[in-house]
Amino acid sequence: MSVAVGSGRRGAAAGGVAAAAPAPRRSQDWSRRAPLLPALIFTILLTQLPFVVTLGISFMDWNAYYPDERRFAGFANFRRVFTDVNIRHSVIVTIELTVVVVLVSLVLGMLIALLLDRKFLGRGAVRTMMIAPFLVVPVAASLVWKHAILNPVYGLINGTITAIWHLFGASNPPQPDWISSFPLASIELVLIWQWTPFMMLILLAGLQSRPLDVIEAARIDGAGAWQIFRYMTFPHLRQYLELGALLGAIYIVQTFDPVFVITSGGLGTANLPYTIYETFYQAHDYGLASAAGVVVVIGTIIIATFALRTVSSLFREEAR
Repeated sequence: MSVAVGSGRRGAAAGGVAAAAPAPRRSQDWSRRAPLLPALIFTILLTQLPFVVTLGISFMDWNAYYPDERRFAGFANFRRVFTDVNIRHSVIVTIELTVVVVLVSLVLGMLIALLLDRKFLGRGAVRTMMIAPFLVVPVAASLVWKHAILNPVYGLINGTITAIWHLFGASNPPQPDWISSFPLASIELVLIWQWTPFMMLILLAGLQSRPLDVIEAARIDGAGAWQIFRYMTFPHLRQYLELGALLGAIYIVQTFDPVFVITSGGLGTANLPYTIYETFYQAHDYGLASAAGVVVVIGTIIIATFALRTVSSLFREEAR
């Protein structure tokens, strides 16, 4: 009987110790996380507070030209975002710009990645040079393309056309004004030049994660290069293609620098970010500009959600 009582007391004491154990563990977790709290608060204030203010302004009829008429407008600004002709055109331009740049960059990035996946002399130097366009500041890249490459008088493209023309003994070579004739294509060309290296890096990482033993076995069984690419390489790259497309779309939707530098939004090239800029800084319609900005943020969040799901699925496959 006494033995049972003693064992019961020891069990109760052990249970008390076990029950008391989580408290020190929680204090240790808090002591590790507490130093990060100021940085977390600063990040929240820096990123979320401006969005909350913008969201509040989007529900107001607020134009700096009419300061006495500021009032609550409800969803009127959001209705204008989806019904205004200029904003609707800028949305169409944004979609076209994003789709063309992402698709062309993916195709070119895959071709370059397939080439750089092979072993050859100087591969490291070639990879570094191929990455360089992505590291150039967007404003600088736009200025280089506008003045050094696409300029109709002294640009590289027209200079090359003139040299080829004179090489064959012809006179009066054509000197097209590329930006005036193809304004949106000029902006797309700059963005494709910048974003192809980004796509190449993602797809090159996918190529280097392929199971080489399976590919070698397929070669031994008589599979050709096209069959290996179609039935093995391309399905393996599917999620990497999705990731590149989603990440590229997140950033290209917010493109502003090339539109501002190359065409200043003229010739039908004003996308949604540039239209927001014009609405805010030139028309001074703060309510409408804020509503359009909120729409862009919501669209970006939706795209980013799919991107995060793709990344998490890639990590799950790597962990298997």
